[in-house]
Amino acid sequence: MSQLVNTPYAELTEGSQARVTHRVTELDLILFAEVSGDVNPVHLDEDFAAATPFKGRIAHGMFSGALISAAIACELPGPGSIYIGQELSFMRPVKLGDEITVELEVLEKLPKNRVRIATRVFNQDGKKVVDGVATVMAPTEKVSVPRPQLPAVRLE
Repeated sequence: MSQLVNTPYAELTEGSQARVTHRVTELDLILFAEVSGDVNPVHLDEDFAAATPFKGRIAHGMFSGALISAAIACELPGPGSIYIGQELSFMRPVKLGDEITVELEVLEKLPKNRVRIATRVFNQDGKKVVDGVATVMAPTEKVSVPRPQLPAVRLE
């Protein structure tokens, strides 16, 4: 079983980085719509989405935000992090099948164990799809915990 290992505040330095990659699937869009309640047809209905400027279905903008949250929680700083704030700009759409990469970079260490982290998301063509900055309270103690195994999800 793999481990989630954090980087405590004292070990963080400006320029510390992490990357996480994810391929956007049909199941991602359905589950995110179910959990969030955002059933905008631009995400779920191909015929509707084909008539939009995007010419097809796109992922929810906050799906990319959720992947940023996961990267902070699981990678940098990792387990024990507390999300305090996030600024996001959506630069271009994320489509089904896109392989997107979340890139985190510590910009600044602040008082009270807080850090400012650049949160950038790129598609498989290297084009920036999301740009932002998060403020996070970093953990103070080093931890290593088992990565939880999620149960299989079946759609009815």
